[in-house]
Amino acid sequence: MISSVLRRAAPMAARTAIRANTVLARPAQTHLQRQLPVQRMVPLLRSFASGDFFLNPDDVADRVMTVVKNFDKVDEAKVTGTSKFADDLGLDSLDAVEVVMAIEDEFAIEIPDAEADKILSVEDAVKYIAAHPQAK
Repeated sequence: MISSVLRRAAPMAARTAIRANTVLARPAQTHLQRQLPVQRMVPLLRSFASGDFFLNPDDVADRVMTVVKNFDKVDEAKVTGTSKFADDLGLDSLDAVEVVMAIEDEFAIEIPDAEADKILSVEDAVKYIAAHPQAK
């Protein structure tokens, strides 16, 4: 019984080897590859190096300036893309914290205290928010 199975398996193994050599010589194509033109596939990768943004910085700047302009103690005419909270807008440290909290609410994120202490201007806020992966 075992010998008859081996006799039948030997020709099948030889045919498989021949098919394998044929397949290696000419790669098989799927029906989609035959119908569609070949396109170079570029993988979408996102690195966390500086310069890469998750949100458009121009849109972020508009939204941040709107939040800052809506703050009670800020003169809307003084708000620009490079306005510093303390020097240009006259905010004290507590007011600056309130502005950063309002920015957190606008973009639905939580900024750690260590990072929030570094946000001293509209420009700093825009850079941080645009590079934040969870900002909306």
